[in-house]
Amino acid sequence: MTATPGLRRPAQLATLGNGVVPQQAARALQILAPPPPLCRHRTLL
Repeated sequence: MTATPGLRRPAQLATLGNGVVPQQAARALQILAPPPPLCRHRTLL
């Protein structure tokens, strides 16, 4: 993202950084969060 009309360099960097954060957070949760428990029994309602 370079030479964007009307957007100064700090704003360009902030825009790029903000777009990456949700993707990094999603990947971190995939790696760090424990897998959901396997349910072997179904409950009847």
